[in-house]
Amino acid sequence: MTWQAVLNPIMNKPHIKKLLNNVDYLYNQEIIYPSKNDLFKAFEITPYERLKIVILGQDPYHDKDQAMGLAFSVPKDVKIPPSLKNIYKELQDDLAIKTPNHGDLTSWAKEGVLLLNTTFTVQAHQPLSHKDLGWEDFTNDVIKSLNDYPEPLVFMLWGNHAKSKQSLIKNTKHLVLTASHPSPLGAYRSFFGCQHFSKANDYLVKHGRKPVDFKL
Repeated sequence: MTWQAVLNPIMNKPHIKKLLNNVDYLYNQEIIYPSKNDLFKAFEITPYERLKIVILGQDPYHDKDQAMGLAFSVPKDVKIPPSLKNIYKELQDDLAIKTPNHGDLTSWAKEGVLLLNTTFTVQAHQPLSHKDLGWEDFTNDVIKSLNDYPEPLVFMLWGNHAKSKQSLIKNTKHLVLTASHPSPLGAYRSFFGCQHFSKANDYLVKHGRKPVDFKL
């Protein structure tokens, strides 16, 4: 199986075609992040056959030069956003991994961590501006297809938008972990101390899979 085999049937559904046409139109009307070229970058960087963990967030960063098509990740020369700082704090508390000096999570993606948002686009400086375009349906279909993934996966659902997908993951061989969003507004609720990184690797090892190297 490949991402192409997974995504083609989804993208050919009439309502998803309508969504993508609408997004295409909006790219010509507004400033939208991430760039059109980076829209499906998560699927391009994370090989389907190496998939181990799915981290699900909310929507892309909405300021210039931040969003790069991988949830929570920013290019190396961009200041680390508050949500990612909190992710790094939890990573250090959980796995004693020293906080990196950049916010590029590409190495996680290559390791098999699919970094998805529930909504794939956002209008500049307007968080959640595209939440009603239909991206939720697209994300739902992706998660439903991953429910049938042949190997055990770990789903990390961060924030209410992500947690709403929990009912779609019915296959008992997968592990579902939930926490509040790592943003400064919500991290203290249940993100700090969630130990998702160690729990995920313990689960992978227990099921004969190689753990993810979260060092950046």
